[in-house]
Amino acid sequence: MKEKIQSFGRFLSGMVMPNIGAFIAWGLLTALFIETGWLPNAALSSIVGPMLTYVLPVLIAYQGGKMVGGQRGAVMGAIMTIGVICGTEYTMFMGAMIAGPLAGWVIKKFDKAVEGKIPTGFEMLVNNFSVGILGLLLAIIGYYVIGPFMGGVLAVLNGGVAVLVDNNILPLVSVFVEPAKVLFLNNAINHGIFTPLGAEQVATAGKSIFYMIETNPGAGTGVLVAYWLFAKDKVTKDSAPGALIVHLLGGIHEIYFPYVLMNPLLLLATIGGSVAAMIFNTAFKLGLAGPPSPGSIIAYVGMAPKGSTFMVLLSVVVAAAVSFVIAAPIIKLSNSKQSLEDSTTQMKEMKAQSKGVAASEVKTVADTLVAGASEIKHIVFACDAGMGSSAMGATVLKKKLAEVGRSDIEVKHASVSEIPAEAQIVVTHQDLAGRARNSAPNARVITINNFMSAPEYDQLAQELKASI
Repeated sequence: MKEKIQSFGRFLSGMVMPNIGAFIAWGLLTALFIETGWLPNAALSSIVGPMLTYVLPVLIAYQGGKMVGGQRGAVMGAIMTIGVICGTEYTMFMGAMIAGPLAGWVIKKFDKAVEGKIPTGFEMLVNNFSVGILGLLLAIIGYYVIGPFMGGVLAVLNGGVAVLVDNNILPLVSVFVEPAKVLFLNNAINHGIFTPLGAEQVATAGKSIFYMIETNPGAGTGVLVAYWLFAKDKVTKDSAPGALIVHLLGGIHEIYFPYVLMNPLLLLATIGGSVAAMIFNTAFKLGLAGPPSPGSIIAYVGMAPKGSTFMVLLSVVVAAAVSFVIAAPIIKLSNSKQSLEDSTTQMKEMKAQSKGVAASEVKTVADTLVAGASEIKHIVFACDAGMGSSAMGATVLKKKLAEVGRSDIEVKHASVSEIPAEAQIVVTHQDLAGRARNSAPNARVITINNFMSAPEYDQLAQELKASI
């Protein structure tokens, strides 16, 4: 059940993440040009509504249809979603998340049913008209069924959100969000749940508190500063400042997850910091105009509506301060002198066992690199979304390869669900190893746990150097 929930959340976020740039463009339009924005402009603000109502839902549906039914599924998803949008007065992000995959599934089943049965010379005719006719039918279903149904669902959800906000209990959401984040469900939670809900609030209020829950970098900052000042293990202590820069300024939250997993009591710190910030945000009715992605303090403050920049920045400070106050004594009083590397290795084994993976199946660089390494030309660093930690890991790996004279090898970053076909080696986090193998069955998969200083980087570089 747990794996199914995780898979569902990742599927939802997989529809949103590739379109985050469009969400940010819309958020900036809102922050700048609406009547209460930084640079009010009636003409430019007219773009905000159509982009929210049509462009963003269609992009989500297009991606969802593509994930299920390829390019034809993407087109079908876009067609059906127009019917869903016109069938209700609500913004149809969630409707698009249903319509896109459903339309992709329909055309996929149709293509399978007619495979090998189309007369020679009629392929293009059948392919084009099948999308047109089935798309039209699904658009009608979307208009009369899915649109009104999802409108009712959103009315109930909006009522529930109002209850949480009015009774000041929204901060308790962080009790569930923070533990889920360190299990690498951050993208699923943020972009699968909070981004669509936040868009609904922005449409009516010009800002949303939902954009401030998972993305606030303060909680992780407090933990990393506490490690920097009080860690007993020198390697951990010395690595914390670099991780802090990547986390706070780069917005790659995954970088602090191993530090929390090293001492699970530190979840109390991240929960405490996040809850405190949400109490602060709720009390002062704060919100952001768009999703800050990645969750950098720069992006976080950049999405602040006019007049609330300082208070939004202060919410990060509140989260960091409370998190630090809780984390400091936990780290100082901890008797563990286990290094970060040892801890992540242990966590790797524990997670493998929890997923039913034998220790012998957890491959290392030595296990996966065999004869023919000199032919390696394409390496892919994969993460859940293909945008944050994978981009950082790819950069680190490129530098390592350049140092050993293997700059001829191309290193890309990608979503673990969409690994390029030419990938010969895939580097990914241990938790994503199974998905990586399914996505790239012919590639060698190398797993890591520490994005910044994984020993596997050096091992891989040395193995590839030796193959010259």
